[in-house]
Amino acid sequence: MVDFLSQPDRSERMSRIRGKDTRPELALRKVLHRLGLRYRLHGIGLPGKPDLVFPRYKTVVFVHGCFWHRHPGCKIATTPKSNTPFWVEKFQRNVARDLRVVEELHGLGWKVLVAWECELASPAKAQATGEQIATLIRDGPQDTLPPGRP
Repeated sequence: MVDFLSQPDRSERMSRIRGKDTRPELALRKVLHRLGLRYRLHGIGLPGKPDLVFPRYKTVVFVHGCFWHRHPGCKIATTPKSNTPFWVEKFQRNVARDLRVVEELHGLGWKVLVAWECELASPAKAQATGEQIATLIRDGPQDTLPPGRP
């Protein structure tokens, strides 16, 4: 499918994509706060600047966009038809960086969890995902890699 936007329009639209306080992140934060978990935001000083940091539990949570971080098996994780080599390389770099950050955090003794955009798309999904994450934070195993990653 050919892009229906001109290059300047596409560039302007892409520049509006935020890295912090996204809709999925806010949905998860709301659920976790309601469940009694308190956190710090955007882990400055930690590798990868995790979206949520739970110092008490030595746990971090990343809220990943399915498109940008290549959620395996997700319909949102499509590859654009135009400029495909650029996008494939970009996605590979993103996934490699994600794995490197997880390894660094594990090396520092942190438990790493990932919530995907599609798992937070509706209030019901956000509630279910938030409850699972809250359980993993409080009781879960020490080494939790992002789903679908080696």
